[in-house]
Amino acid sequence: MKKTIIFITTITLLFACAEKETFSTYALLSQINGTQKITEVAPTENSAFDVDIAIDTAQRFQQMEGFGYTLTGGSAAHIFKMNTAPQDSLLQALFGTQKGALGISYLRLSLGASDLDEFPWSYNDLDSNQEDKELSAFSLSRDTLYLLPVLKKIKSINPKIQLMSSPWSAPKWMKNNQDSRGGKLLKKYYSAYALYFAKYIKAMGEEGIKIDAITIQNEPHHPGNNPSMYMSSSDQAEFIGAHLGPLFEAQNIDTKIIIWDHNADEYNYPIEVLSNPKANTYIDGSAFHLYAGSITALSEVHKAFPSKNLYFTEQWTGAPGDFEKDFSWHFEQLMIGAPNNWSKVVLEWNLSNNPELKPHTDRGGCTRCLGAITIDQNKVVANPSYYVMAHASPFVRPGAFRIHSTQHDNVPNTAYENEDGSISVLLYNKNEKQHTVRISGLEEVFTYTVPAQSALSVTFSKP
Repeated sequence: MKKTIIFITTITLLFACAEKETFSTYALLSQINGTQKITEVAPTENSAFDVDIAIDTAQRFQQMEGFGYTLTGGSAAHIFKMNTAPQDSLLQALFGTQKGALGISYLRLSLGASDLDEFPWSYNDLDSNQEDKELSAFSLSRDTLYLLPVLKKIKSINPKIQLMSSPWSAPKWMKNNQDSRGGKLLKKYYSAYALYFAKYIKAMGEEGIKIDAITIQNEPHHPGNNPSMYMSSSDQAEFIGAHLGPLFEAQNIDTKIIIWDHNADEYNYPIEVLSNPKANTYIDGSAFHLYAGSITALSEVHKAFPSKNLYFTEQWTGAPGDFEKDFSWHFEQLMIGAPNNWSKVVLEWNLSNNPELKPHTDRGGCTRCLGAITIDQNKVVANPSYYVMAHASPFVRPGAFRIHSTQHDNVPNTAYENEDGSISVLLYNKNEKQHTVRISGLEEVFTYTVPAQSALSVTFSKP
């Protein structure tokens, strides 16, 4: 059986009612069976149903901050090198809130190089056997080439976009192996590394770029990337509690401090860090990837520390990609599963690549990371994580509250109330058979026919 994907976005269908103000729905059907076909869809005019999803706006959970991607150095370079007109059109399509736009509201940046840069670098690189504890050589110079110009254009489109930054490694001279790949941060440089974060945040602020949050280390238990750095839970707690947190406090830096930023299978790591009373004071929450473990592990951290926030910060799509499998897994696990397990942010991995999947570093840079879009000079092709995001970001806007919705084993779903009062429901039919789904709990009841192994997102609003 061929799989069908349904995308519900920004086509308005009005349903008349003589006696009361009626709801409107936003709906677009996109069927993908080797080719893409887009048609408008409306609720099914049939009272018969076999799945009932009842929503309850009185039961509120976490408040969402946004959906988006990582704007890697390579992603920024590809966008920067486009001609002005297609670049402007692309950025509007990605970050605008007009009908048909993706409405990306959250971006993750690499603090220094990631493995999707041309080569590893930091903001404070030195010759061998040198140190610079005062960071007098600190410079954003490499970010001025591509990242900052692109970010400034993005902020002109969406001034409220939120930004998180994550380091892949400390500067080499701070590490026990003097290498961008692997190694550990030397304790004698804990204070200097804390200053490194503070200088970065202030330097970006001087460029008009507010960094809303930082994670301490991308994938601290994966020292095989380039760049990368190993950091144990006890070391992370010590670094935050005795150095980074007090420095942020002393310098009145309000950027959120987020821990872990790695896989869900080791959820005890953030619990151990949060159990340190000195570190806990300064920590906003924990971040996760899903290359290992279960998305339900996020709820275990929430149970242990319910006052701390949760973030989903990275998941790749491997080239060449399998649209149906990639879309299905990412939509169910991330767009539905992560928020249902208390995540307030959901981010896919790199925003863009070129046809050769470059740039990437040597000795551990990702050679198969497929971006949300592929940019070939001025030509743009959308990939699976673009369509996954199109199913979530336009519907669940920053400030929305996740609300109660009836859960079904074969039709996982999640629901939200946006700040404008509209209600959005995202669902996935996992079965090999069609379901007729009734969405109840509003003043009106709506029914949709959802084909086998298909996704549906819909927004209900009043004019």
